[in-house]
Parts: sequence; C-alpha cells; structure tokens
Amino acid sequence: MQKNARLWIAGHTGMVGSALLRKFSESGYSGFLLRTHSELDLRDAAAVEHFVREERPEYVILAAAKVGGISANREFMAEFLLENLQIQNNVISSAWKNGVKKLCFLASNCIYPKDAPQPFHEESLLAGPPEPTNEGYALAKLAGLRLCQYLSRQYGFRTITLIPCCLYGRNDHFEPERSHVMAAMVRRFCDAADSDAEEVVCWGTGAPKREFLNVDDFARIACSLFENREDPAPLNIGSSEEIGIRELAERIAACAGYHGAIRWDHSRPDGIARKLLDSSAFRSVSPLRPVISLEEGIRAMIEEYRAGRERRTV
Repeated sequence: MQKNARLWIAGHTGMVGSALLRKFSESGYSGFLLRTHSELDLRDAAAVEHFVREERPEYVILAAAKVGGISANREFMAEFLLENLQIQNNVISSAWKNGVKKLCFLASNCIYPKDAPQPFHEESLLAGPPEPTNEGYALAKLAGLRLCQYLSRQYGFRTITLIPCCLYGRNDHFEPERSHVMAAMVRRFCDAADSDAEEVVCWGTGAPKREFLNVDDFARIACSLFENREDPAPLNIGSSEEIGIRELAERIAACAGYHGAIRWDHSRPDGIARKLLDSSAFRSVSPLRPVISLEEGIRAMIEEYRAGRERRTV
C-alpha cells in the first residue's frame, strides 16, 4: 500500500474514523478522500456510487454508522437496522463494483449471541440471537460482516473485518441520546461535580461487566492490520480486561472530582451481563497491544468534555 494511495475513510468525523485518520496521517499517508455527511449522505445509493466512480478510491475503511446508547437502540430499532444496512450496502457494493483494492469493515462486539460462552470467540457468531436491547444495530452489522465474506469468497474482493470491544476516547459523543456508557458517565459526573450536585442516578444495577479499549489504541492496531492482514475472517480486537459498570462509575466520579452519592435505577435495563472478547486470534497474528490505561483514557475524556462544554458556553 503506497503512502499516496487514494484512501477513503468513510465516517472520518466520528470517534473511530477520526482516530484512524490521525493514525494514517502520522504514518505518512497523504492520499485521503474525505467527505462529511453534508457533502455525501452514505444512505443515498446513487450519491455513493457517483462518488466512488468519480473519485476512484483504491482503499476503503468503513467506519461510518448510525450509533447510539442503549435507550436509542431500544427505541429506534427500525432506524438502526435500516440506516446501517443502507450505509453498508452502498459503500461495500460500490467499492467492489468499482475496483477498490481492499476494504476494511468495522463490526461491533454487540453482534455476538447474548447467550454465547464467555469470552466471545469468533466461532460463536450467528450461533444464536443477539442481545434484544440492540438487536437492530447488531443485525445490520452481522449483514455487513457476511456481505464482505461473501464478496471475498465468490469474487476475490479483498476485505478484512474487525470486531472491537467497547471503544471510547477522543471525539466521542457526549450527547445523551447518542452516547455510550463511558461518555454518558463522563458527562453525568462532570456536570454533577461542577454543579455540586448531591446525587447522580445511573441506569441499571451496575452489575454488568465491560471490556474497554481506547480508540487511539484501536486505530494503531487497525491501521497495522489493514496494511498486513488478508484473511476475510472476522477478528476480535480487545484489551482482555473487564471492569464492572459500578466500579467504572466510581472511577469516573473520582477522576471528575465528584463526591456525592451514586444511586442505581434498577427499573432501567442493564443490557447483556458481559461482553468480553476472546482476542487470542488477534494476538497470534499481531505483536501490537494496548498501551493507554483506562485511568489515563478516562482523564483525557474528562478534560475533553469540560473543554468542549466551556467552548459551547462562551
């Protein structure tokens, strides 16, 4: 892959896409093809086909997706299924039809069956239904994963599929309707600390466990795999470290300087109990490992959120 190759990072303004863009730039790549959502709506098949046909990307990374937290996923399952299918089908099919040399599809740990043995191994994919709270999103990602595999097997289209654990970090969404657990808690505890609130309410019981990976660590790993991996089989990418949601809340509260009470609203859903990935296959093909500690990542997110909030209030 030449450093001046025409590389389209679809979704480059999001958390994952922007991290990938930073890492590829740091590695000396320069031939980026970038379009914002207002410039190119990936749900529009004709627009995507025209863009790919005219701009002729050589390589594509599909980091764009409609994402949201547990509440949004439960309430808008139809939109999460439909819009993600549209985005994936349009980008993947246009890339294949127009001679793209290689495509990377980013899936999600939520695609695993809710009752699959822990840690989730790639062989468990499609062995049962996904967690009901994010079924629409999971089904779309499963379809994208399979489409890449079918095109690779039937037509020799070079694809790789990466399944990251829960990602967090720079340029995450802090809006309540879009944020995942880490960003949602950072916002909640920062606001509470800065307003001297006496209590913060968190969803569920705090019992579930999650595996987190900083998005800059993931980008470093993903860039290396995109350059070197040729196997279309999906590959888990995780930190192999779990933390309970209750402990996570306490850590974020401490880092944010919040000293009030934390109350758990048991009427709200927990989601799946665990989401630990078996990353042994990844570790067997790559020497790269995460280097950003959870505490370091949390503190950076808190700093980013507070700085952004100050800019919005000026």
